[in-house]
Amino acid sequence: QLPPGLYKKVLVILHDSVLPYMNEPTLMMDFLTVAYGIGGAISLLALNGLFILIHQHNLEYPDFYKKLYSLLDPSIYHVKYRARFFHLTDLFLSSSHLPAYLVAAFIKRLARLALTAPPEALLMIIPFICNLFRRHPACRVLVHRPGGPAEMSEDPYVMEEQEPSESRALQSSLWEIQSLQNHYHPDVAKAAAVLNQSLSEMEDDISGLLELSAYELFDKEIKKKAVDVPLEFEQVRGLFGKKNDIFAEHFSLE
Repeated sequence: QLPPGLYKKVLVILHDSVLPYMNEPTLMMDFLTVAYGIGGAISLLALNGLFILIHQHNLEYPDFYKKLYSLLDPSIYHVKYRARFFHLTDLFLSSSHLPAYLVAAFIKRLARLALTAPPEALLMIIPFICNLFRRHPACRVLVHRPGGPAEMSEDPYVMEEQEPSESRALQSSLWEIQSLQNHYHPDVAKAAAVLNQSLSEMEDDISGLLELSAYELFDKEIKKKAVDVPLEFEQVRGLFGKKNDIFAEHFSLE
């Protein structure tokens, strides 16, 4: 057992400064699986090492996706290690052999959490969801369901269910993205509107969006060229306003 602070320091460097230099990296299986089960930021950081063991050393982790699914909570869009987490989640969900119910559960949970996410996270997660639809066409029923949310009395998706197979995501629809089409940030609304059209075959490159910050969004906005917008269409007569203005009829400066 290690203190949480030490756990984080070890896990940050484990995947590139420790595992490549070990004769038997599989010796770290127990340590990483225990760390993955702790929860919070420690679980996020353990993903790097687990990915190497699963990908290169044939580690079998039966409940891996169930645990990954449980890591998706409202804080995931705000944590310090957000970019690392979504980069690895993108890799784990890239296989075409994953069942549709599992991918649909991830899409639905990410979309539900997106309702309270900041704009910089939304500009990353919407293309992320679009990429999942491209890889797994069977999940497009969430977008193209006949009638859509208009004919549903309630959403069948069970957000509190920890088992993806029991979440009923495939019976639901993606009304959350429709809600984001009315987002106050125009870039988010524009990104969400992409699902109203047929998706292209080419995946979106999200690597440049993983570390997008609120400062970068704000800086981009203030550097935009201002457009002159006409605010007054009637010529002003004197100090007291428009012609036919009752105030100008009864008062003057003379």
